[in-house]
Amino acid sequence: MARAMVAEGVPSVSLAIVRHGSIVYEQAYGLARVTSPQPATTATRYHIGSVSKQFTAAALLLLAEDGKLSLDDKVAHWFPDLPHAADVSVRQLLSMTAGYTDFWPQDFVFDDMTRPIAPMDIARRWAAQPLDFEPGTGNLYSNTDYVIAGLIAEKVSGKPLFELMRERIFSPLGMTSVIDVEHGGRNADEAESLERYGLGPLRPSVPEAHGWLFALGQLSMTPHDLALWDQSQIRRSLLKPASYRAMQADTLLADGHAAGYGLGLAVGVVGGHRRVGHSGAVSGFETFNRVYPDDGLAIVATTNLAFGVSNAARRVVMALDDVMRVPAVDLLEPAALSRAKSLFAAAQSGRLANEAMSAHARLFLTSQVLSDMATSLAPLGAPTEFSADGVADARGGMNNRNYRVVCGDTVLALTMRVLADGSLEEFLVERSR
Repeated sequence: MARAMVAEGVPSVSLAIVRHGSIVYEQAYGLARVTSPQPATTATRYHIGSVSKQFTAAALLLLAEDGKLSLDDKVAHWFPDLPHAADVSVRQLLSMTAGYTDFWPQDFVFDDMTRPIAPMDIARRWAAQPLDFEPGTGNLYSNTDYVIAGLIAEKVSGKPLFELMRERIFSPLGMTSVIDVEHGGRNADEAESLERYGLGPLRPSVPEAHGWLFALGQLSMTPHDLALWDQSQIRRSLLKPASYRAMQADTLLADGHAAGYGLGLAVGVVGGHRRVGHSGAVSGFETFNRVYPDDGLAIVATTNLAFGVSNAARRVVMALDDVMRVPAVDLLEPAALSRAKSLFAAAQSGRLANEAMSAHARLFLTSQVLSDMATSLAPLGAPTEFSADGVADARGGMNNRNYRVVCGDTVLALTMRVLADGSLEEFLVERSR
């Protein structure tokens, strides 16, 4: 954390970590306010930007659970005069496969955004432009999609979107810090929104005017409350199981390709672990939220520096990603990592034959194989980095591990498989891809 903040020059970062389905760590670093110095605390709110999209998606899923809409309903059911409304479904809006062009691809607040606008005016203006692709055939990130989705949620529920989310999501989960920045919710409990131009000093950011963040980025909250939401995703405690599956499933395009996006969530598999989440960047803030639902893990990192100017939150999330999602078993079993290091040293020195091996390993690790390992690995010298790089597939009931080994300028991938009795079944070393 200290390295990331120094490297990026961010005023503050606030973290929350969920492990085994419970919040196990919360800490804020640096200054929430710079112009009149005030330290960041775990009670400081941060504007979460596009992380808000998953709450809009969840609100619509809850309405679908109530039988008030279907995700496959067309936009024309509610807004028949909106261009292309007869061709675009609610599901396509939420999965970014509708084809409506994004009204805000820039990493800054453009001139129009400094003046208030009605969300419906956004929808009409940008929906009138040619589609980027035929609905369902492509995937491009589009804030316009979520403006329309939010308008549908309001029309179906008969309530303002934030009121709907507060009633159905925030209150049941105890998310008491959440405010709606679209309706003057910002106050002294929120971090100061800041920008930097080039390598210059921190400056107050230019805020988005009312209306522009509706349904796509209107929420501000503490990392603690965002972690409560992550807990609910892990425990599946708010939505029905089918809704969580829909939200977290990768969207398939018409040609069968995966979009890498579910409903309000980026989705994927990393190191054999299913991961869902989102980043959020609005004027003066950046947030990263990642959840490994099958592993009970989640990471929230927020900072009060605008857009891509700050990579501190990203750096911290990636670092914690590496520590938590993949090496978790080895952290709980430090002997596994210690043994891997010992075996690698033995391979470099030609002593691997002395290790306890299974019958299969003895047949594979012939004297020629061991000699080749020793003569090629020894000149690399002792590892300067040796870290777990993933729990491999668990075929055959073995304890399977991947490791990243750095020797000088050479990066190696080590794969180990160990039988239940502790004997070594497999030991493979190759250049890291």
